[in-house]
Amino acid sequence: MTCEDTTGTPARITWEIQLYEPHSRVWICKGYGRATTTALPADIARAVLAGHLTVHPPGHGETFRALARIDDGPAVTVTADQLPDDGWTIAPDTRRALPVYLREALTASG
Repeated sequence: MTCEDTTGTPARITWEIQLYEPHSRVWICKGYGRATTTALPADIARAVLAGHLTVHPPGHGETFRALARIDDGPAVTVTADQLPDDGWTIAPDTRRALPVYLREALTASG
């Protein structure tokens, strides 16, 4: 995806949704994607985690997080308890960077 219609310099961002497996103490990948966007990695991480949790609500005791990073940059990590519950809305550039199933989930959830 390219973002010629946005301001700023687009960057490639990779994101991953992870589930913590307490018995083996590892994070397991549950979703993965890439986009070229002007959105910040933290915004992408919040949006993909919020969308994922809308589509797949966590079961009892499940812990999810999302990581996003610009190529060769440090990862930004967002956990479910860090998701804003204050009427946060997703910026247009962030929404465009998401795959369709996450865009639809976020639209359906409010």
